[in-house]
Amino acid sequence: MPRDHRPAKSVRVLLAEDQQMMRGALALLLGMEPDIEVVAQVSAGDAIVDAVLTARPDVALLDIELPGMSGLDAAAALREQAPDCRVLILTTFGRPGYLRRAMEAGAAGFLVKDGPVEELAEAIRRVLTGETVIDPALAAAALSAGPSPLTARECDVLKASVDGATVADIAGKLHLSESTVRNYLSSAIGKTGTRNRMEAMREARQQGWL
Repeated sequence: MPRDHRPAKSVRVLLAEDQQMMRGALALLLGMEPDIEVVAQVSAGDAIVDAVLTARPDVALLDIELPGMSGLDAAAALREQAPDCRVLILTTFGRPGYLRRAMEAGAAGFLVKDGPVEELAEAIRRVLTGETVIDPALAAAALSAGPSPLTARECDVLKASVDGATVADIAGKLHLSESTVRNYLSSAIGKTGTRNRMEAMREARQQGWL
């Protein structure tokens, strides 16, 4: 249906996707739906809240791994600052841990990018009516996987371990003692069943716990 014949009230959508080609393709395909209008596009997570407050979309379609701020952190921020905007996570990474964190952040839906655009458009309509839309296979995997075994502080320490940071670097960044950092790292390594902190960080990321 041509844009001229859109219904009086279209679903207003914001897209947050750092890959320009993917973002452009999604905007084009969703824009072909007669009742959906893409009103804003951003490429960085830390631009999401301001864009939502300015454009006032009904639904924010967020990727997870974005520069500046993750889509999961942005979802939590939107719950506080724009509670009327429904959040739908669309990601390449269908990880059970990500799904749990998305729901805890207040997301109304979680889909992976390999589905047809018709399903995405229908999910946008459904979350707007108050439904929760979750990829069925991922939901089953999340239930079987259980919650993350890592505490919030263990996650912080693992995140701070990137790029070869030393224990002293991590301690300074997180305002902890070096012995406390070592304890957290040791606990995280044990819980992830890995041999060192780099393996622990990779495993935690793979599971969607970070």
